[in-house]
Amino acid sequence: MLGLAQGTALCSLARKAISSRFSLIPFRPGKIAKEAFSAPAGCYVFLYLNGRLRGSAGVAETFKPLHEELVAAAQNAAFRDPRYPPLKRKEVKDLVIEVNVLTKPKRVDIRNPEDYLKHIRPGKDGLLIKGVFTEGLLLPQAATQNRWDALAFLRNACLQAQLQPDDWQDFDKCRVYVFDSQIFSETAPGQVVQIK
Repeated sequence: MLGLAQGTALCSLARKAISSRFSLIPFRPGKIAKEAFSAPAGCYVFLYLNGRLRGSAGVAETFKPLHEELVAAAQNAAFRDPRYPPLKRKEVKDLVIEVNVLTKPKRVDIRNPEDYLKHIRPGKDGLLIKGVFTEGLLLPQAATQNRWDALAFLRNACLQAQLQPDDWQDFDKCRVYVFDSQIFSETAPGQVVQIK
């Protein structure tokens, strides 16, 4: 588990990674950040502008250190999210940054597909569905925000993986993984970070 100081440092690192794209100097995390966040961990970065989503990106599974994945996620959220135009320099100062740090996904081992409904905790677990050629991920807060029960959560995770909603019942089509997520969010641009 990461603490508030670490969460603050992660949000600051994400902000610096984004801001650096507007300078001629390539961004490299400092020695302290590299040491503090050297363990491999998946992460997602969400960017908000005036209360609205402005971009998001991340990765669930990785062998790279958290500091590397965070820099990549922050820059991808700002400049490569296909749903939004690349971030402009003038927008950076008004961004509110949220960082989600993920635990390694664990496969849910069951005998009958219906048992998934007993093992998945909507609002606590995140879901990763791995199909033969695709995968889809939903963070824990997706179930809370949409008021999904375990069945709706599974169906929507399948849709994220470009599968049919009930493919979670077929072991030949997909596997189900769960993970935890720690959320650190700025309360205002560059301000104190709170743990959700």
